[in-house]
Amino acid sequence: MLIYLHGFRSGPQSQKALSLQQRMDALGIGDQLWAGQLEWGPARTIAQLEQIIAASATPPTLIGSSLGGFYATALAERHGLRAVLVNPAIAPHRLLTQWLGRQTQIYTGASFEVVPAQLEELRSLQVEHFADASRYWLLAETGDEVLDYREAVAYFAGARQTVLTGGDHRFTQWEAYLDAIIAFAGLSPRAR
Repeated sequence: MLIYLHGFRSGPQSQKALSLQQRMDALGIGDQLWAGQLEWGPARTIAQLEQIIAASATPPTLIGSSLGGFYATALAERHGLRAVLVNPAIAPHRLLTQWLGRQTQIYTGASFEVVPAQLEELRSLQVEHFADASRYWLLAETGDEVLDYREAVAYFAGARQTVLTGGDHRFTQWEAYLDAIIAFAGLSPRAR
């Protein structure tokens, strides 16, 4: 199973989530993807994802984009799972200080509030040491205008890394890596 974790203010309607679902549907394994709306607030998000992980028949692979990459890292380390990190946030407790207050979810227009206590929740989830860096795969583009890709490269030293020149925070070459991500998760197409 693959669990896709979207970024801050994003959702399951993002191009990455939709194209991954379409590719997995085409391979006959669309039922092996969870790409739902994450709760807002780190504690609530982690509780939601813990339930999804616990309900999985086999150990899932996590895919996280931006803030979702931060959550994927914390949960992969906690449960010994594989994770693909797409232009991931490394220290969102610092980054989100500029986003304190009322925010709007891009695709639904739903509002939520970022409060200082949530920044502390994020800080407490920070992974300091990796038990096995080989379980992680970093996908980063150097043109990311939101996050400095070099932080991710240094943080995930020892992990598999694909760093592409150019691009942006959306990770413009996403579709080219879908089959490799599915293979990294140990999933195979179903015979039809």
